Parts: sequence; structure tokens; C-alpha cells
Amino acid sequence: MKKFLLIAVALVFVASCAKKDGGATGNYVAKIDGTKITSEDLQTEMKSLPEMARQFFQGPDGTAKFVDELVKKEMLYLEAKKRGLDKDKETQRKFEEFMKITLINQLLEKEIEKAAKFSEKDTKDYYDKHTADFVMNDQVRISQIVVKDEVNAKKAYERIKGGEDFAKVAAAMSTEAASAKSGGDKGAFKKGEMSPDLEAAVFRLKKGDISDPVTMKDGIHIIKVTDTKGKTVPFEKVKSYITQRLTAEKQKETFDKFMEGLKKNYKVEINKNELAKISSPAPAGPAQPKAPEQKK
Repeated sequence: MKKFLLIAVALVFVASCAKKDGGATGNYVAKIDGTKITSEDLQTEMKSLPEMARQFFQGPDGTAKFVDELVKKEMLYLEAKKRGLDKDKETQRKFEEFMKITLINQLLEKEIEKAAKFSEKDTKDYYDKHTADFVMNDQVRISQIVVKDEVNAKKAYERIKGGEDFAKVAAAMSTEAASAKSGGDKGAFKKGEMSPDLEAAVFRLKKGDISDPVTMKDGIHIIKVTDTKGKTVPFEKVKSYITQRLTAEKQKETFDKFMEGLKKNYKVEINKNELAKISSPAPAGPAQPKAPEQKK
């Protein structure tokens, strides 16, 4: 029972404070000195609880318990104010920080979340334009370069990223003689026909993609997927993923534009000298004298 009450108190503490006698509206269900908890307060606070917590206070007995918890909360709040805790500097700092975060969240919700909404048609259009991204490969054709150390892996990778033909680099640098002669071509593979490490790196690539260097037992591999075969995942199975992705992208885009607009309205100055003082490591203190060695 004690545990239940502690949970209940914690839950109701997230709700708003009751009203002073003069500002109360509606019939009050409880009064603590000059502070009333009205039926309106009760309904508002009940609605603010998570669904699971709300179940604790169902029915007449549950409502009575909830009122009791609100009364406890209000008494604790009044006692804290009576003791002057609301005037404590650290408490005031926390109040200000909480207010700042609350206002920022409301601003972002108003300016960004609403502006970032889109329709199911937008989701479907994205799917249709990026169908290749939703192909589940069950067979790939690969070419690879195998080198013995990280130095050569870096050289080979930089040559490819610099625009050189993969087959040319494979013929020049791969230590796997058989595939090097054919420009690194290894043929086609289905799932389960490669080592687990190589398969994990290969089957997440699209046609034309080149992997980062992958360390294997026989050396470091750089793989290019030259062809793929697979089935396109139906729209309904990836709709939720696309929605999440588009939401994140749209929110970021909207946020960036919003922040650029704010920069035009506010003058920001960074004191680089003061920042350098804070960022610089603290000077080392004087060296402590060593204790004299004891003679054995």
C-alpha cells in the first residue's frame, strides 16, 4: 500500500497547482486553508495522467484516492513555500530552466511539428521514386579487391573513391590472383553461400555500391556489387519506416529554416577570448617533492 501511495504521489506531482480561493471556478472538492481544488481541477489533472496511471483511480473509490493524493501534493507544496524553499537560488534556477525547456518545446511544436506534416500520398510518392531502396536482395554479383594490410587497403580505397575503375585497381593491387585477372569479379552468390561477415557487408549494398574495407581472415576486402536480384518489399510493409524517415527529414529541414530566420532577428556575439580561457586546460600545480627513499 505504501508503494502504491508513493507512485500515486509521484504521478499527481506532474499536474498543475490548485487555485487560491479568489480565483477558483466550479465547485470545489477539497480545500486546504485558502486553496481550493475544484471539480474542474480534478478533471484536468486526471486527463493529464498517462492511461496506465489513470486506471489506478477508476470508480468512486479511485476518485477519492486521487483527491487524497492531490490534497497531499498541495499540502507539501504549501509547506515548501512556507519554509521559503521557493526563494532558494538553486530552486529558482531549476524553475527558470524548466520554464525555458517548456517554452522551447511549445515553440517547436507550433512551428516545426505542425509544419512537418505530410499526407499518405507523399509517402507513396516517395516509395515510387525510391523503389530500388526497398528491394530485398537474395542474390548478388560481386567484384572484390583483397589486400594484406591497412596501408594497401587505404591506397586501393582512395584510388577507387578518386574515380579510378574498380577492375583496373583490382588487377593492379589485389593479392587474390584468380579474381584479379578478371578485374576482381567473383561471380554471383545467394544468401548462405558466403561467410557471415562478408554476407553482412554485401547484402546491404545496392547495385553499384562499394563497401568500406572489411577485415577477414585472409586479408582486407573491398567489395563492389555489380548486379543484384531480389524482390521489392510491398509498400504497406515499409510505409511506417518511410513515414518516420520523411518526418525526421521534414522536421530537420523546417528546423534549419526556422533557425536561419531567427539568426536574422537576434544579434549573437561569441567572446572567443573568454571561451579560450574556459577551453584551455588548467595550469599544472607546483610539483610535489618526492618522499626521500628509505635506506634498506
